[in-house]
Amino acid sequence: MYLIAIAWIYVVLMMAVAEATSSQGTVLGALITFMFYGALPLGIVLYIFATPARKRLIRDRMAREDAEGAALPLSAPMTAPMTTSPAPDCSGHPPRDATAPEGKEV
Repeated sequence: MYLIAIAWIYVVLMMAVAEATSSQGTVLGALITFMFYGALPLGIVLYIFATPARKRLIRDRMAREDAEGAALPLSAPMTAPMTTSPAPDCSGHPPRDATAPEGKEV
């Protein structure tokens, strides 16, 4: 896969050089040619082709973490300190009375 990518970059580089050295070409045109015919499409294609490898790495990492978690005995002390759980609504604010005090309307 990388051999094709290297060959494509070489072809596009030669196109850009031909654009820059042409009597009617410009260096700006050569840069645009290199970016839009070479670097951008090649980056997209390599990203798409690398997706299965990235997924495989993530799956292997998760399996390794699960295996390490299962290997710990239940009587082993936890290294992270226990914290208090948040309020049921997860807002962090104390609960408010649902009824109004006597003599006052809500």
